[in-house]
Amino acid sequence: MLQIQAFVFNFASENTYILYNENKNAWLIDPGNMNEQETNLISNFIKDNELKIQKILLTHAHIDHVFGLQWAHDTFKLPIHMHQADQEILDMLQMSGMRFGINIDPVKVDVEYINEGDELDFDGEKFKIYHVPGHSPGSIIFHNENQKFMISGDVLFEGSIGRTDLYKGNYDQLINGIKTKLFVLDDETQVFSGHGNPTSIGFEKQYNPFLR
Repeated sequence: MLQIQAFVFNFASENTYILYNENKNAWLIDPGNMNEQETNLISNFIKDNELKIQKILLTHAHIDHVFGLQWAHDTFKLPIHMHQADQEILDMLQMSGMRFGINIDPVKVDVEYINEGDELDFDGEKFKIYHVPGHSPGSIIFHNENQKFMISGDVLFEGSIGRTDLYKGNYDQLINGIKTKLFVLDDETQVFSGHGNPTSIGFEKQYNPFLR
């Protein structure tokens, strides 16, 4: 049975997730830890629970989701799994930081691209990948059908959707992707978003004002 631990990090209140199981194997998703205090918080959780990080995943590469990416890569000696369409976004990290008045070094990490149709295995638990651009060109969803949950990044929120006014954003593309790829899933599917509270597919189908 997979457990989900969320951490709220940096100025954007970004959700970083650790998935882990009874074998103490773990995945780190969207490491947004921005400073020493946040890094210590997630490091101590990993150490205290004796977790072995086996994968580092990105739902997308916007700055608030990757502040801790270099730390994660260097600490766990693992490549970064992401969609190729967001490589450009990751390469623009230093420029993005300047817009917020933040000095951040370009990341130097090994990357393995993943795409829709790929399937990731977590000790027998399968995760399907959905490519849902519109917030960013390479936004992807990690969906576990067995336990009925997904890590959605900034695609879908409780009562809202991801911004589409950012570089290479596309409102129509995002709405279409949510309706055709996510809203066809079981209504009970939990949605763990990149910001804010968890929600469910059924709730968003009924109440999300952007998607009625």
